[in-house]
Amino acid sequence: MIDHYDVIVAGGGSAGIAAAIGARRAGARVLLIERGACLGGAATLRNVVTYCGLYTQDLKQVVFGVAEEMLAGLRELGAVTEPRKLMAVAVVFDPEAVKRVADELCERAGVDVLLHSHICAAVREGERIVGVQVTDHSGIHEYCADTFVDATGEADLAHLGGADVRYGNDGKVLNGTLGVRFGGIPADAPITRASLSAALRAAKVAGTPGLSGTTGLIARMPVSGDLITYLADEEYDARSAADTSRAERGGRGQAQAVLQVIRAMPGGASGYIVSTGPELGTRESRHVIGLSQLTEKEVLEPGPTGDAVALGAWPIESHPGPGMPVEWMYLGEPGYYGIPLDVLRSRNTPNLFAAGRTVDGDRGAGASMRVMGTAFATGQAAGVAAAFAVGGTDIETTTVRRELERQGAWLPD
Repeated sequence: MIDHYDVIVAGGGSAGIAAAIGARRAGARVLLIERGACLGGAATLRNVVTYCGLYTQDLKQVVFGVAEEMLAGLRELGAVTEPRKLMAVAVVFDPEAVKRVADELCERAGVDVLLHSHICAAVREGERIVGVQVTDHSGIHEYCADTFVDATGEADLAHLGGADVRYGNDGKVLNGTLGVRFGGIPADAPITRASLSAALRAAKVAGTPGLSGTTGLIARMPVSGDLITYLADEEYDARSAADTSRAERGGRGQAQAVLQVIRAMPGGASGYIVSTGPELGTRESRHVIGLSQLTEKEVLEPGPTGDAVALGAWPIESHPGPGMPVEWMYLGEPGYYGIPLDVLRSRNTPNLFAAGRTVDGDRGAGASMRVMGTAFATGQAAGVAAAFAVGGTDIETTTVRRELERQGAWLPD
């Protein structure tokens, strides 16, 4: 480790991995800081085992680059499915394999990775962030950089560094869900999204306590064949440890209630919980206020993508509250939309870039851009832009696009 880097990336999820690799391949010295024990973010720490947003509804892949390298690594391990239509098109993967592939990708790229490290403070000088303070079991350490990428999900770096942020949109955030993995259910058991939803609705009518959501994504996982479900909805403030703790207790209680319903279904008698979370799947928290904001209209009615540095293909998937049905709005032709560079650039901190669900979208746009497939795309774009901005250099969209295409991204005119 050194004390000064060209680029520091905060957060080691899909967005952070792609940002760090993108910046390193663009020539920057990069430090990737992650509070957890592994890379992968929601994919490995929250039981969110579906990469969404890589494909359009007609199965056309639109996000490549680091995302495609992750898929290729998972395919070599037999740890990812082909794209499949759930409510929209996604791939399902084994999270242990994601940990390994993420390690290998970052190591090959030459990224310095710091796990078990929580960013507790940021140092600001004038309009720029110049350093971060990180805590681990040995104390507090400081690392400096020319530019930064916030891929923390909660925009912690931006918040601590004095950048303009907002919580949700209009003071509201999308609901979170605890991913729950069930084992012991035979592959031929007739437990599907439709049959489980019907059983949960019947159980709620019968007065079964502890149930909230009755609809959500349900899929079989590769390798284990376990059933992954996203049914245990909770409403909470992800910035608050106390409120998140309450919600996670509630989610685990819901998981037990769903298990009892599954055990009463044909083929489900031997079902058991393999794992919950362990963290809630947070969909929305703080956003970094950008130079521009992507809107719901731009997502639903896609225009030309000649000024885009990333592409999104996931529908607007809104989770309004516990027990309320998920609201879906699908994209118009060609089934994907462009995300301009200014959506990723902080309004008041020119050396800070946002990636993943921290980027600036209104309520509808944010409900689409937040997913991990799109996070790979915004992350790689933010990382390349951050590398080019080292030293205060002005950056141009055309330059960023050219480098992203060199790194394997697909960005149509």
